[in-house]
Amino acid sequence: MSSFERVRTLLSEELFTRTAGRIAVRQLVELRSQIVSLYALLSVNACALAFTHLGLAPAWLTLGCPAVFVAVCAVRTLHWWRMRPEAMSEAQAERHLRRTTILSAVLSVGFVGWAMALSAHGGPYEQGHVAIFIAITVIGCIFCLTHLPLAAFGVTLIVTVAFLIHCLTSGNGVFIAIALNTTFVTVVMVRILANNFRTFITLTRSQFEAQRLAEENARLALSDSLTGLPNRRAFFNELEAMTDASAEAEAPFALAIFDLDRFKPINDTYGHKAGDRVLQETGRRLARFTDAGVSVARLGGDEFGALIRLPADGADVTAICDRICEALRAPIRLGETLVTAGCSAGLAVYPEAGRGAAELFDRADYALYHSKLNQRGHTTAFSQEHENAIRTERAIEAALHSPDLAREIEVQVQPILDLRTNRVVMVEGLARWTHPTLGRIAPDRFIAAAERCGAIHRLTTTLLRRALSDATRLPPGIGLSFNLSSHDLASAETVIAIMEIVRESGFDPRRLTLELTETALMRDFERACDAITLLRALGIQIALDDFGTGYSSLSYVHRLPLDKVKIDRSFMADLHAPRGERIVATILDFCRNLDLPCIVEGVETEGQLRILRRLGCRSVQGYLIGRPVRMTTLLERLDEIEAGAVEERPAPRLIA
Repeated sequence: MSSFERVRTLLSEELFTRTAGRIAVRQLVELRSQIVSLYALLSVNACALAFTHLGLAPAWLTLGCPAVFVAVCAVRTLHWWRMRPEAMSEAQAERHLRRTTILSAVLSVGFVGWAMALSAHGGPYEQGHVAIFIAITVIGCIFCLTHLPLAAFGVTLIVTVAFLIHCLTSGNGVFIAIALNTTFVTVVMVRILANNFRTFITLTRSQFEAQRLAEENARLALSDSLTGLPNRRAFFNELEAMTDASAEAEAPFALAIFDLDRFKPINDTYGHKAGDRVLQETGRRLARFTDAGVSVARLGGDEFGALIRLPADGADVTAICDRICEALRAPIRLGETLVTAGCSAGLAVYPEAGRGAAELFDRADYALYHSKLNQRGHTTAFSQEHENAIRTERAIEAALHSPDLAREIEVQVQPILDLRTNRVVMVEGLARWTHPTLGRIAPDRFIAAAERCGAIHRLTTTLLRRALSDATRLPPGIGLSFNLSSHDLASAETVIAIMEIVRESGFDPRRLTLELTETALMRDFERACDAITLLRALGIQIALDDFGTGYSSLSYVHRLPLDKVKIDRSFMADLHAPRGERIVATILDFCRNLDLPCIVEGVETEGQLRILRRLGCRSVQGYLIGRPVRMTTLLERLDEIEAGAVEERPAPRLIA
């Protein structure tokens, strides 16, 4: 590439960078220290040249002009010394570069014109000094203006052309040689400047690109790609910052978690693309609440979070969350279809609910759980009542790991009656736990706690071993029914342990029925099928418990190798009503058509029993037949239970 082409390329690079404000700021930063040196060089050289011409040239050339030049250089030096390029906007930086380029051209004309004027005075030494002044000055300008090549090239062109013309017209061979030599050196210096500036531009662009990529990666790492909201990491970063700031200033704030109530049915019915559109619309609606006091984020799935700085006007933060829930309850259009996802919220306020980020989030999540359970579609604020419940649950979880658990927990049995023979054909083993300090703990409570804390394997195997040990005392015609947790089928270790316990017990596996809930099957359907196949291969029967309460129960009856079903006790409440009776009759007919034995739970009145007999129900279970009691008590009163069924009168209420 020729020197002319390099200069042309350099100018195009310079013009390009003039549109890149960030590079303009970087140029100013580099120029700040160099231009101060340039003005110092010009001032010293001008004073030296004026000194050698004192008495040989007019005073206005030796005193007046240098004084003006030095004053201008001093003012510009002070200006650049005070300049703070880092604080400038990109537009300001570009304006400064343009002014510097123009001023460089003006000063170069002034200095070279003054030097040419001085060359007419004095002898060959003084004229030689002028040549040296011009050569040194142009080389100094090239070096000092490396990061502003347009100005450097302008100064070089003006000074070199003027000096070359002056020397060529003088007719002096020495001056002509000096001018040509200076021009050659200047061209080489310009070429070096072009290469250096190109390297500077390339390096600067690389740095900016690396910074852009780093910022983009940081943005992507802290944002949710689907909704555009901050993600879970960003949410917890802000939460940590707010807890730290609030700890110093004692400024209260609230953490809220929002969960869509009907997202899964929408996703399953209309597909994942429709589910994504619901989440995107939810994100847009939440974003409308974002302001200086509220920030929102997507925590994952259909769960969103909000951090709310408590308003100074004393507005109720629960009301703010309820307004968000109301906005999320509005229908969402999916093509020609309108769907309503609904929303529930859990709320925790700093510092009442906790002072740590994790503690606050757990409290809000706990409140959300209660909101979904008790007042779906609204906001539940974490309270002292919830705190007490958490402490109790922690105590239960700790007690589940106690070595005394096996002595404290017991299995009681409840009879299941065959209405055709009026004989007890099966008993269901039910866990009962009385703790020395916590007292009587409800089964649903300690089983849920065992699932949470990982103690369910120990609990299941302990209870099954106890139940099978008691069941060996049952008459040969009576079987045992035992409930499995939703976590049991998902654990290969637990399934294998169940099979070993059954083998070791000596109890005939064909007399054992394991009850599974729909929840247990939904956790991992394929793994549940494999576990059921193994258990049935041993001779164990499988029953679907709480039949009719889940929206997909029929599909499980169709797809699974079940041996019997148990109709949930909730259907007994409306059995006396025509509609309730028809529903139970339909379920019984359904089971008969599939040749599946059916057990109705929750029978508590003689009227319910009469209706079930009329509907052709085969097996019943409930307080009317017998309450859960210890095995010894059941065996003692077995005849009474069966006699009461024959006479169609309330059976004795057995007390444990």
